[in-house]
Amino acid sequence: MAQHHAGSTDLAVVVQARRRALGLTQVEVAELADVSARFVMELEQGKPTVRLDKLTAELDAMGLTLRAELRQ
Repeated sequence: MAQHHAGSTDLAVVVQARRRALGLTQVEVAELADVSARFVMELEQGKPTVRLDKLTAELDAMGLTLRAELRQ
């Protein structure tokens, strides 16, 4: 069965847009979130698997939140 990773792509777009809107580099976000710059880069490239604790740390650092919604 093929896997669909549109969610990771959507998340990547939102995260990158927020970072740019804040005028931050990937390195600056990494420092604020206490994650590696590589993690920030891979997330913005749509990596389909990431650690939840690192993801929430990065989102928190940029004033974002993760939300689960029921599919329509």
